[in-house]
Amino acid sequence: MNDDVMIEAHGLTKSYGKPGARVRVLDGVGLQVARAGIHALLGPNGAGKTTTVRILATLTTPDSGTARVAGHDVVADRRRVRRAISLTGQFAAVDETLTGEENLRMMARLTGLSRTRARQRAEELLVRFDLTDAARRQARTYSGGMRRRLDLAAGLVGSPEPGVFFLDEPTTGLDPRSRRELWQVVRDLAGRGAAVLLTTQYLEEADQLADRIAVLDGGRIVAEGTPDALKSRVAGHRLDLVLTGREAYMRLAGRAVHHSPETLTLGIPTDGTAAQVRALLDEIDPHRTDVERFSLHSATLDDVFLALTAATKEVPAHV
Repeated sequence: MNDDVMIEAHGLTKSYGKPGARVRVLDGVGLQVARAGIHALLGPNGAGKTTTVRILATLTTPDSGTARVAGHDVVADRRRVRRAISLTGQFAAVDETLTGEENLRMMARLTGLSRTRARQRAEELLVRFDLTDAARRQARTYSGGMRRRLDLAAGLVGSPEPGVFFLDEPTTGLDPRSRRELWQVVRDLAGRGAAVLLTTQYLEEADQLADRIAVLDGGRIVAEGTPDALKSRVAGHRLDLVLTGREAYMRLAGRAVHHSPETLTLGIPTDGTAAQVRALLDEIDPHRTDVERFSLHSATLDDVFLALTAATKEVPAHV
């Protein structure tokens, strides 16, 4: 394993259910996450994102395949893996009746630190995560963003830094300001040399944070690369067409990467050049009766996500 690669997985498979009726959740997943890097794992619900994280965090054993985290095998060396990682789920796992300082001191004592060292470690992390002013307030009085910062700090108490962070949809339920505050914390972790594997349903979040993105669908990684590279795979731009009626919408829906049945709007991939836009309009609406208006904009991760997971193949029947 390369010293710069902190997470490495090959051919991971996992199935659940009774014999004869087992459902394969992962079907040969492989990925790498570098030191001082943020790798986002995107996919629709049920794609296998959380199962992947659980295997890498030693909470679930794969049926087949191999994985190493911080140089340790996730099956054979579970204890060493757990000492090197921090896992943050969708909801903050802090005791709301304790103060922020008490939460961190308690976690430090549970990891075996002395009372003196536990107090010192709590103070270090309160400063680092900008929680000093709220250190002696009960966690129940914290905002959503503050709780998530406290949760991340608790995960660092006993782990050697820079370490490996698994963040499973960490900004679920946070307001926009709190989300952006947490984004900066994640950037700081990577800046200090940590490897971060992030699962998220917010495509903007992956676009803002990730150095690389893996798109997971049906238990398989269907695409991987930088955000810009993935966008260029789908198309450099998207031509949004507002159609004049339901018949035109249904006829053209199959070639679109974006659907809005409420407004009869379809998004068609294009390279953004005037020549191709003209050609598309002439091809789609040769009699100039189906398109009411159009607009052109750069492709987004939404376009990538929808195109690569084939979600857009399902055209709403209630249009």
